[in-house]
Amino acid sequence: PSFGFLFDIDGVLVRGKTPIPAAKTAFQKLVNSQGQFLVPVVFVTNAGNCLRQKKADELSHLLGVPISQDQVVMSHSPLRMFKRYHEKCVLVSGQGPLLDIAQDLGFCQPITIETLREKHPLLDVVDHDRRPNVQVSEYFWFKILSVVLFGEPVRWETNLQLIIDVLLTSGYPGNPYHHENYPHIPVLACNMDLMWVAEAQSPRFGHGTFMVCLENIYKKITGKDLKYEALMGKPSKLTYQYAEYLVRAQAAGRQWKQPIQTLYAVGGSAALSQDDEIDNSWENELASAAAARCRSVLVCTGVYNPHTEVPLDTRESITEMVFHGHRDFRFDPGLVEPDHIVPDVDAAVDLVFQLENFAA
Repeated sequence: PSFGFLFDIDGVLVRGKTPIPAAKTAFQKLVNSQGQFLVPVVFVTNAGNCLRQKKADELSHLLGVPISQDQVVMSHSPLRMFKRYHEKCVLVSGQGPLLDIAQDLGFCQPITIETLREKHPLLDVVDHDRRPNVQVSEYFWFKILSVVLFGEPVRWETNLQLIIDVLLTSGYPGNPYHHENYPHIPVLACNMDLMWVAEAQSPRFGHGTFMVCLENIYKKITGKDLKYEALMGKPSKLTYQYAEYLVRAQAAGRQWKQPIQTLYAVGGSAALSQDDEIDNSWENELASAAAARCRSVLVCTGVYNPHTEVPLDTRESITEMVFHGHRDFRFDPGLVEPDHIVPDVDAAVDLVFQLENFAA
């Protein structure tokens, strides 16, 4: 095969924990009688609350085909390349087994929000029931050198408060604020999805909504923009390049000699680049792996709305009604328009096989 698949998960293969019926049918077409994939397949998800192996096991169970962790790109997977931060003390925000996830990615000194609030109990006082009953001396003294946002947390008020504390004290959250410390310590963020689809009839808040809150609180307090060292997860170019690296590794492992010319992103839009002021050196490490073409095949079982109008003038405020992407990604109407629209993932596989003249 000279092509590969990048499958989104939420809204394409599952809704919450419930598989979409077309998914099992589609994947029976993608494997042979021994369960081996006929073409390279990678799953690209903005989930970030578990390890890759757990996600691979879930997918294997839901789809009825064997899937390895090397076929899964989580929103945080590209952090494996961010080796300059791996030896440093980093504050991690999100939910799930955060320390296991961070250590699996290579971080040696991760600290959770929960640990931070235990060491500095006077900082977390929005919930009156969690305020310390007696006077506490804040004794824990260490420097946090960066913040890693894995995904939406459970207690937004605690995470927002303590992350702001870390940013405005240059990593010493027990200290008074110093607004002149700008730019702040590095922030790495995974998954910018404003909304995501579960079993509810309407989309639910995603990590992107939490980031909107954090960015606006920071700007309201300081008058300055919150800066990101890197943004990863769909639709960042960095994430698609990492996914393509895994596609090529699969092809090499199967000793398929033909180069991969086209990637079909099923459920995903085209990759977007961050604004120029953000350091793009991370992307450059994988730039040599760029395929000739990447085609988006959107399905109508997720967040995508085929009836949304794209404005002709991208400067108009109405762009916010169409482009729900992150603040630091450039809006381009051409990238909102998909290459193909199909009812579901099974129809997507049929379409690609037809376009590639590929006989399963």
